[in-house]
Amino acid sequence: MAAAQGRLSDGAGGMDDAKGTEEEARHKGSHHGSGGNGGNGGSTAPPAFAAAVEALRAARLRPQIEVEATRAPQRLAPHAYALEAAVVDGDEDLADGRLVLLHDPAGHDAWHGTFRLVTLVRAELEPEMAADPLLPEVCWSWLTGALQARGLTYGEPSGTVTRASSHYFGGLSARPSASQIEIRASWTPREGLGGVPDTAAHLSSWCDLLAQVAGLPPAAPGDASVVTLPQRRGPQSR
Repeated sequence: MAAAQGRLSDGAGGMDDAKGTEEEARHKGSHHGSGGNGGNGGSTAPPAFAAAVEALRAARLRPQIEVEATRAPQRLAPHAYALEAAVVDGDEDLADGRLVLLHDPAGHDAWHGTFRLVTLVRAELEPEMAADPLLPEVCWSWLTGALQARGLTYGEPSGTVTRASSHYFGGLSARPSASQIEIRASWTPREGLGGVPDTAAHLSSWCDLLAQVAGLPPAAPGDASVVTLPQRRGPQSR
């Protein structure tokens, strides 16, 4: 799986960034495995955090998306659990990303809660799509729309949408130009019974966003309001 590299930060918290350069997990498999790969989600964690992590592990997701636990950043909150995912088409990744669940039992003023979700999503684009001046606004609306489509309540959303182009020269001149979109965001999920947010539903919404960025049709048929990116010219080989 191609892990989303780069820096993950909680824009609403004003806390230190956490480098996303941890070693990738090389094995394939489900995210239902041990919590040790995902951070401090073990038996010593607060009950609310342990329940939220268990809901992430038990979530049922669409088959085109491979999800597995990965090393969580250690500086963003007292407790953290991380997942990485890739939208897979055969042996190619159409999009990938990371989702980090943060928990501070004492609460955080900027979060307005004790939990926070932080994400990085990226995918390659056709150059003409990358040149669309409305693309950042559209991509941000995909994130908020994915949450709203599942009836999720959240607060303090924060993030950036970045597009970048690469042009190759010299010994790399045979490569076609490439464009990429990155969505970095964080939000506070509403806490339910026992102070536990519905993390499974938030994970499903995040996977809906990944699928949309990858150009997959929506999971629920008949929703004409959903607009997806066209199929990538050259998805990354896995």
